[in-house]
Amino acid sequence: MPDQTVADNALSAEDAKLVTLARHSRTRVGAAEGAAVRDQDGRTYAAASVSLPSLTVTALQLAVAQAVSSGATKLEAAAVVTEASALESAGLAAVRDLAADAPVHLAGPDGSLSGTVL
Repeated sequence: MPDQTVADNALSAEDAKLVTLARHSRTRVGAAEGAAVRDQDGRTYAAASVSLPSLTVTALQLAVAQAVSSGATKLEAAAVVTEASALESAGLAAVRDLAADAPVHLAGPDGSLSGTVL
């Protein structure tokens, strides 16, 4: 089933926490985007995008990598905070490597939800 974008301003408390973590990760280092994921055990991982001359990693890719390097085998949900109007494909693909059906929430810098990709 292809990904679907759904506008829904009602997040569960756990998914709202992901948006908050992603927002703070972005703000802390002044990055273009922040992301957070929750694994099968309820552990959360947050990251900010990295842009160096020799390395570029999206926040969502990095959050997924942190989860996997800590032993996660499945993701329950993810969130990205950015000024962009759509999720970037590389990060979404990383989430889909671990969970075909995990919601990925997209929020603006103020934390307001733009939509959810299912």
